[in-house]
Amino acid sequence: MAERGGTFIQGESEIASMSMLWGAAACGERIMTSSSGPGYDLKQEGMSYLSSYRLPAVVVDVQRYGLGDGEITEGQDGYFIATRGGGHGDSRQIVLTPASVQECADLTYLAFDLAEKYRTICIILSDGGISQMIEKVVLPESREHDNKKFDWAIIGHKEKDAPKVKVTNLDRSMPYDEYDRLVKKTYKEMFDHEQRWEEFQLEDAELVLVAIGISSRVCKSAVRLAREEGVKLGLIRPVTVWPFPVKAFEKLPESCRALATVEMSLSAQMAQDVLLASKNKYPMYSLLTSKYVATPRQVVDYCKRVLAGEEEELEVY
Repeated sequence: MAERGGTFIQGESEIASMSMLWGAAACGERIMTSSSGPGYDLKQEGMSYLSSYRLPAVVVDVQRYGLGDGEITEGQDGYFIATRGGGHGDSRQIVLTPASVQECADLTYLAFDLAEKYRTICIILSDGGISQMIEKVVLPESREHDNKKFDWAIIGHKEKDAPKVKVTNLDRSMPYDEYDRLVKKTYKEMFDHEQRWEEFQLEDAELVLVAIGISSRVCKSAVRLAREEGVKLGLIRPVTVWPFPVKAFEKLPESCRALATVEMSLSAQMAQDVLLASKNKYPMYSLLTSKYVATPRQVVDYCKRVLAGEEEELEVY
């Protein structure tokens, strides 16, 4: 940080760290914080304030598995809290899901740009498998940031008689109905323009897998293995899980007979978004592996049972 002219402060808690970031964001600085599982939960109050005042920020959540205070293991069950707005509710943040070390870098650069474009929080939703992976990575070129380019930022004045801060719409001076319209308009723009996903061998797939993070890498291997064995699998990998890539499910091939998520959770969290995106047109299944990373063989065998009618469809509860 010192080499880049930055400052590192060790916050005494997640709550304190978020309050520091709130102040820096209001001054137009680029801010980021990271945690995992329960630590991310503690940041929700600060995220509510950032969302309320429409301040850009990047928040990284490396998901951990487990109910309550969680376990120090891989997991993907932080999906709901990231994609449903977190905080006190009724807010939406862009959520990006890297599946490689390279994407961890690339999507973080993108996250800062999107956060400033829409004046929102942008979340990097990773998992223990990806975060502890060692791969080659090419870092994007460094860029300087000018905190004076925002007309909403609070910046001090040096003139003797000038006010010390510039008061902007951060103080919620606009009427509530105008504020509500502005926020809803921003959510609509994000939903329409920021859906991202990857498709893999979808053209003639009879069963389409949906997975993110480490599970998506397993699913790619499973698709290759299944096709060697004459089973036509395909994969949709959401790169954004909010906005969820609804457009990816509008052009599924006629050969598609069913959809199946592969998730490291117990409650098929992403599967519920898949049901909404596909408008419940297809039978829906979920291979749920809790804190264990699935194997390609496990995924292929599960899909064979689905296609043979030997697995029960997903029950949402």
